[in-house]
Amino acid sequence: MTRIPVRRALLSVSDKHGLLDFAHRLVDADVELVSSGGTAGILSEAGLPVTKVSDVTGAPEILGGRVKTLHPRIHGGILANLSEEHHRRELDEQGISPFQLVVSNLYPFERTVARSDVVEADAIEEIDIGGPTLVRAAAKNHAWVGIVTSPDQYPEVADAVEAGGLDVVLRRRLAREAFFRTAAYDAAIVGWFERIDEGLPERYVLPLERTAELRYGENPHQPGAAYRAVGMPAWWETSEQLQGKAMSFNNYVDADAAWRHVQEYQDPACVIVKHTNACGVAIGSTLVEAFQRAWDADPVSAFGSVIAVNRPLDSSTAGAMAAAGFVEVVIVPAVEDRTPLEGKTGLRVIVATPPARSGLDWRIVDGGFVAQAWDDVHVNDWTVVSDRSPTESELSDLRFAWRVSAHTKSNAIVIARDGQAVGIGAGDQSRVGASLRAVRQAGDRASGGSAASDAFFPFADGVEALAEAGITAVVEPGGSKGDEEVIATANALGLALVFTGRRHFKH
Repeated sequence: MTRIPVRRALLSVSDKHGLLDFAHRLVDADVELVSSGGTAGILSEAGLPVTKVSDVTGAPEILGGRVKTLHPRIHGGILANLSEEHHRRELDEQGISPFQLVVSNLYPFERTVARSDVVEADAIEEIDIGGPTLVRAAAKNHAWVGIVTSPDQYPEVADAVEAGGLDVVLRRRLAREAFFRTAAYDAAIVGWFERIDEGLPERYVLPLERTAELRYGENPHQPGAAYRAVGMPAWWETSEQLQGKAMSFNNYVDADAAWRHVQEYQDPACVIVKHTNACGVAIGSTLVEAFQRAWDADPVSAFGSVIAVNRPLDSSTAGAMAAAGFVEVVIVPAVEDRTPLEGKTGLRVIVATPPARSGLDWRIVDGGFVAQAWDDVHVNDWTVVSDRSPTESELSDLRFAWRVSAHTKSNAIVIARDGQAVGIGAGDQSRVGASLRAVRQAGDRASGGSAASDAFFPFADGVEALAEAGITAVVEPGGSKGDEEVIATANALGLALVFTGRRHFKH
């Protein structure tokens, strides 16, 4: 039998949203309602006929409600395989009637532990026992029982009940969703016990749910999809796409890099990303100035890029973007006027909230993950190690370049001048190679600029390449065996050299 008519339903829910409308539709379809605790009270007060669980079991709710539905007369009615003759015989012998539908959502554990004032006793009481047991029992026996775990499922299930019952396809899908719900619930409990925000957990359970099927992955021959981690904030999941095609795999990755990077700046700022590395970064007195300076840093690489800004998109900036060239994605905190961009039907314009840095920074490796605390580039306990100290303008550009370098794949060298990244050497296998690439991109703009290296210079050749191009100040972590040689070279060349004591590798 593929369609199971619903004659008897068990309702035991924490989230009462939509409950009465759903229950009314069940009663109108001649479904007997069995319920417990507060759910039974609400149904009864609404004038709906309902049988209390305690009347079915012959046992009262005990331990302040901790034990209500944990009883053979309830779970026998849920777990019976009605294709087995001995199961049917035992139900008859025990006087147990089977359920065809179970409706149960769980105590709000996740919401409770998210409160800043939660205490352990409150968290423990919100660990549901009876609910997950009901859900898992009904999901296991989905051949005979439908399981509803969310008010979002009420309309579809009520429609099916009114049409004659739940077919096997619907029951199987509801069961799959139910097992995912209990898995995510248990993951939240494990995470709370591990106190994941206080260090690296010994165990971590990460439930993921697909939110979008992508046209393809990094390349057209690779299928791709977007997944969100349940219980973890994701800026892109709550964002609003105002125009343009659906996001691709590469769009998501580049947008995340750009959006995280642009949050580093207090002044109006623009970050332009290509293949997860910035090809243009700048601040300005206005947003349109910041954008234009970022674009001018490397307009060739900016073709087909992702642009992030940290101010609401205004008409002037939108117009400059529209005139600049082909762009894949523009991501902004708000929109005042995007009219100049509306004609670019392929351009994705996204409004997003700032990304969170809760939990850990996870990276996938074959067969597992590596995890770390989030990097913080704003720790600035710097030491001048050269004979000459940087000027105020040099120091300002050093701080700017340092932030850009922290968001650039290592080996990374960034040359900045007046709040504009004029040369970015990213992902090079050698530090001198990154220096030469940054110098080549900067050209004449390197003269009088400042440079940042995301890790120490092992030899003086990188500093020499920067000085030859006209760089006057350099910031790097220090800590190399070659520090004395590097410092001596900086002094000989008249460079201001600053050590941070902290590197910012990005892989």
